[in-house]
Amino acid sequence: MTVERVGVSFEPDLLIKFDELIKKKGYPNRSKAIRDLVRKSLIERKIETYERGVVFGTLTIIYDHHSGDVNNRLMHLQHHHVTEILSTTHIHLDEHLCLEVLIVRGIAGEVKKLADNILAVKGVKHGGLVITRTSF
Repeated sequence: MTVERVGVSFEPDLLIKFDELIKKKGYPNRSKAIRDLVRKSLIERKIETYERGVVFGTLTIIYDHHSGDVNNRLMHLQHHHVTEILSTTHIHLDEHLCLEVLIVRGIAGEVKKLADNILAVKGVKHGGLVITRTSF
């Protein structure tokens, strides 16, 4: 693989903070860290407007299993999306709260809609969808 060399200018304080960050994350050098940041930014930008292509990701939710019919509503949604939901992990946090992580794959617009529907269920306290693509 060939690479192009480019110059990047940083304010001194920003460079110090960047060097601290890449050291904490274990990057071997600035170039690798900058390439990863650029890739991440390109993927995030593409996903913002991406509706038709395939994405992969996780949906993490925390919910109160004593709240109304939340268990049945979540199970119903999950059973109707078996093609998008590859796996789930369920953890009991305390007497009332559960954490669930769904591993998802599918058409971006459908995955986002599924996440919105699950996050809107009464009893779901909060959560978030993280999706990515295999290319940018």
